[in-house]
Amino acid sequence: MAESLPEHERILQEIESTDTACVGPTLRSVYDDQPNAHQRFMEKLDACIRNHDREIEKMCNFHHQGFVDAITELLKVRADAEKLKVQVTDTNRRLQDAGKEVIAQTEEIIRCRIQQRNITTVVEKLQLCLPVLEMYSKLKEQMKVKRYYSALKTMEQLENMYLPRVSQYRFCQIMIENLPKLREEIKEISMSDLKDFLESIRKHSDKIGETAMKQAQQQKTFNTALQKQNNVNYGRNMYVINGRVPEPKYEITSKRTLEEEDEHEEEVLTAHDLVDFSPVYRCLHIYSVLGDGETFENYYRKQRRKQARLVLQPQSSMHETVEGYRRYFSQIVGFFVVEDHILHVTQGLVTRAYTDELWNMALSKIIAVLRTHSSYCTDPDLVLELKNLIVVFADTLQGYGFPVNRLFDLLFEIRDQYNETLLKKWAGLFRDIFEADNYSPIPVANEEEYKIVISKFPFQDPELDKQSFPKKLPMSQSVPQIYIQVKEFIYASLKFSESLHRSSTEIDDMLRKSTNLLLTRTLSSCLQNLIKKPHIGLTELVQIIINTTHLEQACKYLEDFITNITNISQETVHTARLYGLSTFKDARHAAEGEIYTKLNQKIDEFIQLADYDWTMSESAGRASGYLMDLINFLRSTFQVFTHLPGKVAQTACMSACQHLSTSLMQMLLDSELKQISMGAVQQFNLDVIQCECLQVVYYTNGRWR
Repeated sequence: MAESLPEHERILQEIESTDTACVGPTLRSVYDDQPNAHQRFMEKLDACIRNHDREIEKMCNFHHQGFVDAITELLKVRADAEKLKVQVTDTNRRLQDAGKEVIAQTEEIIRCRIQQRNITTVVEKLQLCLPVLEMYSKLKEQMKVKRYYSALKTMEQLENMYLPRVSQYRFCQIMIENLPKLREEIKEISMSDLKDFLESIRKHSDKIGETAMKQAQQQKTFNTALQKQNNVNYGRNMYVINGRVPEPKYEITSKRTLEEEDEHEEEVLTAHDLVDFSPVYRCLHIYSVLGDGETFENYYRKQRRKQARLVLQPQSSMHETVEGYRRYFSQIVGFFVVEDHILHVTQGLVTRAYTDELWNMALSKIIAVLRTHSSYCTDPDLVLELKNLIVVFADTLQGYGFPVNRLFDLLFEIRDQYNETLLKKWAGLFRDIFEADNYSPIPVANEEEYKIVISKFPFQDPELDKQSFPKKLPMSQSVPQIYIQVKEFIYASLKFSESLHRSSTEIDDMLRKSTNLLLTRTLSSCLQNLIKKPHIGLTELVQIIINTTHLEQACKYLEDFITNITNISQETVHTARLYGLSTFKDARHAAEGEIYTKLNQKIDEFIQLADYDWTMSESAGRASGYLMDLINFLRSTFQVFTHLPGKVAQTACMSACQHLSTSLMQMLLDSELKQISMGAVQQFNLDVIQCECLQVVYYTNGRWR
């Protein structure tokens, strides 16, 4: 009991001194103590409360009088306090009224200070943002004027230098989001420009190629003219054409070309001036800057390959006109002129290996196309134009570094075709000449007409020169015309051989071979066909033999003519000879055989008119009428033979007599003849005697009599 009382006092002290939040644990210790501890604690608590009440009462009693005094004094100052309150309120009101203006000005000052601070901040921020906005505005302007490469550089500066400084602003984020879109837009626009460029050069490649070919041709003509002018002191070869000495065509052309070039030198545009390559450069730079250069290169090469296939595809009617070939070549030249320019002004867009591969593919296609379409050409002038176009085409592309040897090899194939077309054309000319010929000696009334004839044909006859005018030349009109046409054929063949980069020896060989073909095949065939024609009589055959003799003699002049053109001597080991001798000999032999045949046929026609009365009692006393007609025919025919070589005339006479003898013998030995009277035998004998008495013209000392 005694021990618990100090404990209760301690608990009460804690309750009085401790914060009310900590009273709980203290009170719990009261209930956790010994039994009946709660009762004792309550008793102790009541005692403590009574002590405090007594102390409070003592305190109140002690201070009560002072409280009363204080209340009394307060009541005394209450009236003064009311007055003071009224005065303070009035003073406060007057002070508030007086401070309103100050407050308004103060607020205005505060607002201005805030604005000033904001302005300063805005200026600072704008100074930071202004370069970004200027660069973006510059970017938009560059996009507007299509300076896309510069726009990409501006974007790069924006991303790396300017935008990181103001990345916290929303407009900056919008710019950052727009830059990839702008890049894609630039790629699309540049690609669109490239497509437009590709389409443009596809449409205008013929114009580009035409300009390039024209300039290459002018340059070649200019170089040739200079070379000829440098060599003029060494002499020149002149040849006679129909009695005149023409000025070489190359000199006329070169002079005209030099004059035109002097007049229009400042107006000449190159092929590159006709094409604006800026879309290619822009697109290449743009894709390179964007790191997508390989994609662009692949696209460009793919599209150009497609265009190459289109360019190399000829029109079905190309072979009909030279314009078709010219347009075809111009398009190809234009294509490769563009590629060559791209090769030299860009790095890596196209390579030499790529252009070589493209050219080899194109060359194979070109050769195949030309082989096919040239085979349809039947006009030698068109084939010659084609050859000239191929030469200009090859020279133009060779000037750009493309190998063209296969094209010149192709020209040799086309040369054979050209010769074939020439042979066909000249076959028609020969036929026309033979059809128009009257097959009679050429009459000349005076010296002037004689000179005109010999200016066309190299005829020499001292005996005829001694005769007075008028007189007749032994050959007919077809001989000088044939000779002229053979020379024209040589000129036509020479035209194809020009500009083929071949030596004079090769050209000479070409001319001689083609001339041999003309003589041995074309002219020979025309002569053979002429001789076989039914309307050609004995007189015409005799004239044909005379004509072939003179043409044979003129072959040496044709050889000299070729020699003068090519400057290749006939004594050169490899120089071919003309085969005209054998051609005209074969024609003469055919004509001679035809004379024998026709003469025998004519004799048979007269024999068929024989109407012997094998039972007549006595003869008519004179030769039969059919036989007299036959003899008169033979006499006139043999008179025509006076112009033939003696052996030919003798053979013809012998053949006619033998055939007549055989025919008369067959009449007597006819199986249908059963009996012959003496009068019939006498009549037949008179006919045979008349044949024996036939004054056959014979050949002695170079004359018929």
